[in-house]
Amino acid sequence: MASPDRFLLAAVMGWPIFQSRSPMLHNFWFAQHKLAGSYVPLAIPPERLAAALRALPALNFSGCNLTIPLKRDALRIVDEVDITARKIGAISCVVVRKDGSLAGFNNDWYGFTHNILEFAPDWRADAGPAVVIGAGGGARAVLYGLLERGAREIRLSNRTPARAKALARDFGATIHVVPWQQRHDALEDAAMLVNATSQGMVGQPPLDLALDRLPKRALVNDIIYIPRETPLLAAARARGNRIVTGLGMLLHQGIPAWKAWFGIEPKVTAELRAKIEATL
Repeated sequence: MASPDRFLLAAVMGWPIFQSRSPMLHNFWFAQHKLAGSYVPLAIPPERLAAALRALPALNFSGCNLTIPLKRDALRIVDEVDITARKIGAISCVVVRKDGSLAGFNNDWYGFTHNILEFAPDWRADAGPAVVIGAGGGARAVLYGLLERGAREIRLSNRTPARAKALARDFGATIHVVPWQQRHDALEDAAMLVNATSQGMVGQPPLDLALDRLPKRALVNDIIYIPRETPLLAAARARGNRIVTGLGMLLHQGIPAWKAWFGIEPKVTAELRAKIEATL
């Protein structure tokens, strides 16, 4: 539990870091819980990550979040890696233990699944085939989350087939790799579609995916949250599909981080969401 006579510190490290909304999220919770503390953005290039992480105990930080491109590098730096982070192959949250050692976790999958459940509480990962586009770090968290919720068939497609095949080897027979040229056909009878690429983000072209074969009952999620509604989500909404934006993945992944750092389980509220959405 957070001590009332200690100034609490946590951070997000990334390179670059200016785009992160994490400071707004966590400082909202500090104010809401009337705690003396701060969550700060730290621009850390990959070659300085080890020094930055090792400095956390001396600076009295409770821990930090990691974002692109540092999540995989941290695996070889922290003292202990949680089994989930090892399976996903990336660390999104570092906890400074009482003895000064560093433990690495991955809360991205938790953020992904609880974001879906917030807006679609009846969602079941085993309701039918899920289609995931992309094979990067975000896709790894999405795949883990889908499997954790009981998905029975996941169709994975990526421009670079070798990366998709590597994920299929890591995650097992539930993952079926679909050639990029056949990605449109993979939407046939799907119950869910997830974009886990950067396509559709501000400054990037839209995801090249025709939705004609996607059933109207399918749920569509994009893990991107800038812009608030990507071209994929706009197209899905226009044709009648339920959509879930990516912001909640960021918001919900903060909950287990706070529980580990401060012994407090904060809530994702409409006020919090509106505050951050106003900046997107």
